[in-house]
Amino acid sequence: MSEQKTALVVSAHSADFVWRAGGAIALYAKRGYKVLIVCLSYGERGESAKLWKLDGMTLEKVKTERRKEAEKAAKILGGEPIFFDIGDYPMRATDEHLFRLTEIYRKYQPEFTLSHSLEDPYNFDHPMATHLAQEARITAQAWGHNPGEEVHGASGFFLFEPHQTEQCNWKPEVILDITEVWDTKYEAIEAMAGQEHLWDYYTRVALQRGVQGKRNSGRAMKYGEAYQRIFPLVTGEFL
Repeated sequence: MSEQKTALVVSAHSADFVWRAGGAIALYAKRGYKVLIVCLSYGERGESAKLWKLDGMTLEKVKTERRKEAEKAAKILGGEPIFFDIGDYPMRATDEHLFRLTEIYRKYQPEFTLSHSLEDPYNFDHPMATHLAQEARITAQAWGHNPGEEVHGASGFFLFEPHQTEQCNWKPEVILDITEVWDTKYEAIEAMAGQEHLWDYYTRVALQRGVQGKRNSGRAMKYGEAYQRIFPLVTGEFL
C-alpha cells in the first residue's frame, strides 16, 4: 500500500474523465494526492467520429490517437492514466478486468472513487463502468479474496455528471468548487481534439454548477463540478 493518499477515477472512455472529473483530478493532484485514472476503453468506436471521417483511418490508428490525447490530458491534470483497452460499443468486462481493478483498490487503497451515473439510456458503457468499479470495490473488501492481502475499507464513491442529467436519474448532491483549477481543466479539455464539439458544452456546465454552488453556499465560486453520492455521509456534526 502507498503512503501517499490516492483517489481513483474509473472512466468508461478515454475522454470521459476530462469533461466530468477534470476539475476534481486537478484539485486533488494539487493537494498531493496520487490520482489514478482507469480508462476502460479508448472510445474508439462510439466517441471518435471526427477521426473516423479522415481518409485511411483504422481501429488501431484511432486507438493510438485517443490514447495520446488521454495521456496528454492526464498529464496536464496531474493524474496517472491506466488503460484497460476492453473495447467499446459494446463494452464487455470479464472477471480478469474485475480482478485487475480489484487489485488497484487493494494496492492503492483510494480514499474515494469517481465514476459514471448508474443509468444512461444514451450510453450503456457508462453505467457498466460504474458497476465494474463498484463490484471491484466490494470484492476488494472481501476477506476471502486473496486472503493475506490488506482488504479495502469503506471508501467514498461519487457519480460524476452525465451528459443529460434528467434522463439518467442523476441529481447534484455535491458541488465541488473547481475555480482555482479551471484553467488547468480547460487546457486538458483542449487536449481532447477528437471531440472539440464538447469544449463549449462542458464550459457552460461548469459555469452553471458554479452559480448553483455559490447560491447554495454563499461562497465566491465561478466554476464547479457536480457529483451524486451512493453511500450516506457519516458525520458527527451537520456543519
